[in-house]
Amino acid sequence: MSVATSNPNLIPVSLSAHGTVVPMVNSLVPAGFPSPAADDLEDEIDPIAWVVRHPSATFWWRVSGDSLVDEGIHDGDLIAVDRAGKRRIGRIVLALVDGSITVKKLAKREGRYWLDPKSKGREFTPILVTESTEIWGVVAGIVRRYEVD
Repeated sequence: MSVATSNPNLIPVSLSAHGTVVPMVNSLVPAGFPSPAADDLEDEIDPIAWVVRHPSATFWWRVSGDSLVDEGIHDGDLIAVDRAGKRRIGRIVLALVDGSITVKKLAKREGRYWLDPKSKGREFTPILVTESTEIWGVVAGIVRRYEVD
C-alpha cells in the first residue's frame, strides 16, 4: 500500500534503534491520594517493546488535531498503529476515508459502522464506514512528551 511509504507522518517502528531499557519501579503510582514512596525496582522495561506487540506490523504516526482528546489522544502525540491488531467496536483505529487518513473510535449504531470523534465541546462529525473505507490498523499505544526543562 502506498500510504506506508509516501506519508511523511509515518515512522516505521524499530525496536533496536535505541535499545531504550529503563528501570521500572515495583509499585503503582496513585493518581488520587498519595501513598508512601516505594524504593523497590521491579525490573527493567523497554517502553517501546511494551507498546509494540507486532513489530513488523506496527508503524508510528504523529497525531494532528484534537478530535480524540476524550480518549487521551492529543495533537502532537505519537500513536503506535498495529496493522495486525483486531478491529473491534470500541477500539481506536486509523482509517483511510476517501483517500484521506483519520484516527477515530470504531463504533456501531443501528447496524452501521462509524468512525467517531471523542472530544466533548468541539464540533466533529462521525464518519460513516462505507465499502471504500479501509480500517488500516488499531492504535496500540500512545507516546506523549512533556517539557521538563
